[in-house]
Amino acid sequence: MERMRNTLLLKLCFFLVVSANAQTKNPLPSNAQLKWHQNSYYFFMHFGPNTFTGKEWGDGKEKTEVFNPTQLDTDQWCRVAKESGAKGIIITAKHHDGFCLWPSKYSTHTVRESGFKRDILAELAASCKKAGLLFGVYLSPWDRNHPDYGTEKYNDVFVNMMTEIFQQYGPIWELWWDGANGEGPNGKLQVYDWKRYEKVVRQLSPQTIVFSDIGPDARWVGNESGYAGKTNWNLLDTAGFKRGHGGPPQDTLGKGNYRGANYIPAEVDVSIRPGWFYRDSENDQVKSSDKLFNIYLESVGRGANLLLNVPPDTRGLIHENDIAALKGLKAKTDAIEKVNLLKNAALNQSGPDNHNPKKNSTWYYMLKKPVMFNGIILEEDLKYGQKIASAVISLSNNGEQVFQERITTIGNKRIIQLPKSIQATELSIVINESKGLPILKGIKAY
Repeated sequence: MERMRNTLLLKLCFFLVVSANAQTKNPLPSNAQLKWHQNSYYFFMHFGPNTFTGKEWGDGKEKTEVFNPTQLDTDQWCRVAKESGAKGIIITAKHHDGFCLWPSKYSTHTVRESGFKRDILAELAASCKKAGLLFGVYLSPWDRNHPDYGTEKYNDVFVNMMTEIFQQYGPIWELWWDGANGEGPNGKLQVYDWKRYEKVVRQLSPQTIVFSDIGPDARWVGNESGYAGKTNWNLLDTAGFKRGHGGPPQDTLGKGNYRGANYIPAEVDVSIRPGWFYRDSENDQVKSSDKLFNIYLESVGRGANLLLNVPPDTRGLIHENDIAALKGLKAKTDAIEKVNLLKNAALNQSGPDNHNPKKNSTWYYMLKKPVMFNGIILEEDLKYGQKIASAVISLSNNGEQVFQERITTIGNKRIIQLPKSIQATELSIVINESKGLPILKGIKAY
């Protein structure tokens, strides 16, 4: 019933939405970005020589033989991801040390030269396909091992590496560019040819989401602590900024720009452990399910995507402690995502028209009997652009207001977690400010 009401509302408002967008010129997401929004939680997996050396940033001088997992099982990685509700895996195909998890023709610092030998990208791509998960790669342009780093020839090397990955292991759902730019083995810095890199990716795989500090398709959120801004626009002004040093201020990355010229939504990257690579010493420091759930609320629940790092251990498996925390997270997200207290509630909706576009839009739900509310989930229909800038959420119990919260942006998803369970019979959502006609495609309560 709720889906039918929302679909009917969309049909009734379609003409007004198109008209409003034409007037405001609000940047719109691509089809690839809309699909990216739909898969808002997935795994990051840092894996390489650092897993065995205890370093976070390898220097490129480590012996390739050190990389030798004893029980590597990419099917296990995918089972854990699937059971935790994650929609995909992004693997560190090459970190700053230059070690390649595939036998690249353009490097001698790869799995081919290691004691392990096997092609991890091939195995993971196959496991993801079998499990129905999205497959992405992190590819650091910084290379502390390659002899050509710091010369124009290295830009050819990096392009050739990207080409290998896309042609041999695609489709690649997301390509993750780290903005770090340090010295190579010859003491030189590299001038990255970002325009060429982006052009090559678009030619090889137009639907791949390209992540970096400033996109072009998804942006860094400005921190590695696991939260997006309470105000979080999917829009960003990139003129005058660069990737890495010279990027937008971290606060701007966290909240976006109200009238940003580009549609570049935020991705929140955070690790389940203190470090990005596995350490035996951190087995008792895995984030609890409560902490992970709070991260979920402050990332996915603020309209961003969550990239949760779950690093394989020296066996090549996800550690049991990480699995236990992830199972706890899944139970908590299921408790809010798979319940809807408004399923049988009566809905009244009023909104603006062509003659009064600034009039508030109100969604008002009346329940047949009092229920205990723990939170509300709102979803904006982003195919028409992100518009809602301010709203008020209220709960009443038989006419008496028992809760009210003012929020700013909604975006892909806004989760309003109540401070405690509250009994109520009515819910109202009032949109106070919107850049054009506001459209909510989803309203749920749990």
